[in-house]
Amino acid sequence: MSPSPDHDAADAAAPDIPDGLPAELLALALEAAGRAGALLRDGRPDDLAVAATKSSPIDVVTEMDIAAEKLITGFLAEHRPDDGLLGEEGAASEGRSGVRWVIDPLDGTVNYLYGLPTWAVSIAAEYRGEAVAGVVGIPMRGETFHAVRGGGAYCGDRRVRCRPPAPMDQSLVSTGFNYVETVRTHQAAVAHRLIPRLRDIRRSGSAAVDLCDVAAGRLDGYYERGLNPWDLAAGDLIAREAGALTGGRPGLAPSHELAVAATPALFGPLQALLDELGAWHD
Repeated sequence: MSPSPDHDAADAAAPDIPDGLPAELLALALEAAGRAGALLRDGRPDDLAVAATKSSPIDVVTEMDIAAEKLITGFLAEHRPDDGLLGEEGAASEGRSGVRWVIDPLDGTVNYLYGLPTWAVSIAAEYRGEAVAGVVGIPMRGETFHAVRGGGAYCGDRRVRCRPPAPMDQSLVSTGFNYVETVRTHQAAVAHRLIPRLRDIRRSGSAAVDLCDVAAGRLDGYYERGLNPWDLAAGDLIAREAGALTGGRPGLAPSHELAVAATPALFGPLQALLDELGAWHD
């Protein structure tokens, strides 16, 4: 993840990356994301509400989530056993190579539960703390976004770029809401004050997909409070490589407190407004 929304400062602080390493890591992430996406897509019962032998639909989703993470981590460990791991479903190891994989095997769990198509497999590879490769597979869209540090962002073979400049009142921005009622209530109050300043607001249910939609020019911006490293790592790199700026509160990196991604024209005004509206606290 970028240490600041300033690309030049981030690049200056980046570690020396061994030649060929980002491409190697990207190839593994693409294969792992493809396998996990197929498992989740093909293994989902047509009607989770009546899944046989399970105590609840949530159990099925949890089992699929865990199975996808085990598939990814097993594949990566087979090819790079000295790397570290950080996964949403509990995978965590330090490693000895300087590389750490940051994995969300199923981003958009509620969408998956309900049969909505907006869910993703997100895999990022960090080298000495900096994201150097990222993949977000969106199986139900038939899309795979990917990027390596300094190499641009792609959807399949097509290079993607964020949208051209637009004033805030003509900008489409996405966000997300927490499942804790008190937190969600405050987030709704922030959105209520923000909506009149924008073209409109969207809520997809997947941070990884939203970040890729910023990268692809389908959104002008995105913000959310309460994200974890596995929600952000791959999508943040893809958005930045597509020309977007990312950050948290002014001068800070994206974090659990606040994550913002937007076109260069929108980023500063949106970040400042979100800070003023208190989007960074509950």
